[in-house]
Amino acid sequence: MSEADVCVVGGGLAGKVAALTAARADGGASVTLVTEPGPDLRDTGGLVDVLGYTPGGRGPLVNPFWALDDLPETHPYTVVGEGTLRDGLALFDDVVGDSYGGGDTDRNALVPTAFGRLRPTGRYPRSVEAGLASERRETTLLGFKRLPSFDGPPAADRLEAVVPYRVDGFNVDFPSETEDPVEMAEFLDENPVASTGNPARESLAASARIYQSSEKRIGFPAVLGLERHREIRQQFEDALEVRVFEVPAGSPSVPGMRLDSQFDAALASAGVSVEREATVTGAETGDGHVDSVRLSSGETVTASQFVLATGGLAEGGLASTRTTVTEPLFDCHVDAPDDRGEWAERDPFGDHAFARFGVSVDDGLRPLGADDVSAFGNLRAAGRVLGGFDYAAENSGGGVAVATGYAAGLRAAETV
Repeated sequence: MSEADVCVVGGGLAGKVAALTAARADGGASVTLVTEPGPDLRDTGGLVDVLGYTPGGRGPLVNPFWALDDLPETHPYTVVGEGTLRDGLALFDDVVGDSYGGGDTDRNALVPTAFGRLRPTGRYPRSVEAGLASERRETTLLGFKRLPSFDGPPAADRLEAVVPYRVDGFNVDFPSETEDPVEMAEFLDENPVASTGNPARESLAASARIYQSSEKRIGFPAVLGLERHREIRQQFEDALEVRVFEVPAGSPSVPGMRLDSQFDAALASAGVSVEREATVTGAETGDGHVDSVRLSSGETVTASQFVLATGGLAEGGLASTRTTVTEPLFDCHVDAPDDRGEWAERDPFGDHAFARFGVSVDDGLRPLGADDVSAFGNLRAAGRVLGGFDYAAENSGGGVAVATGYAAGLRAAETV
């Protein structure tokens, strides 16, 4: 059995921010973070979207903060307030330092993605900065033939349709037979001699040199190294004599894994104990109080305060049957129509109710029961397990994670 002042369940961005905030709070709370084995942020893309579109679909928003006052009362940003969002982003900026952009402005940046679309985001890795749409420079997107998640020509066609500059797209050979993005990044880190007889980076630069031009910039899949990505990108810029940037793709995300490493280092420095060898299988509760959580290893973690940051339907933090939606760990109430036909619209791109399913909370982020009374006095919720927002349609997942994670961690630490 292990004991802590605060136990955070879930190691995504919301959980990591909650754990770090609680550990750094005045009073020096002891914090345990229980999370899945492996990199927690490999599905994030490394971008932190604050608010790209309003719930009504207006956008892309130039400044997400201008739209906060118009959000519904149940939206997580309304619950925690603008000041908490800014505090959460400030903590994020402290963790990532100069490796991220966007912290010096409230404005969204438009980041090209592997699908050839522009994503409005509040924080972005410096590795994508040279590709921002605000810089109106001709662009070449280079996909890798063995990497189906990023096909250069169609991505370029879609991007060119929405930007005021020329975009070309091509696919080149990667100097290794791997099709895994993480293995590609590790391969470039190691820089072994490739089948061409030259070092891997030199071989890849030679393949890209065909498309080099002093008038252009070149976007590669976001696999330009895990540990040595700054060095690799600079090497390519020197070799190609153009600005080089990474294009975020799907999971597994190399930029997300880099971000994961930065947060893990910050958690270790703050003294957070991280449990990775087992998953949470249940909880001991009684009289409106959470006493402990049980792990698959047979161990238990007891704490004075708990934070629930297990994600939404896609991450397993919520579960559904043909008729109900539940939060399986603490059995927190999830408000969903009894008629499953009301969960989604006929139009695939319609306003789907299921996208906003999650636990309802009070102004202290304590989950509410069906009677609007807090289910547990010492439990907070953060991130995608919350209801009242559609992170995919709004482009708000990262911002909600840091804002509610910060609020949940701070309030948990204050009430220890």
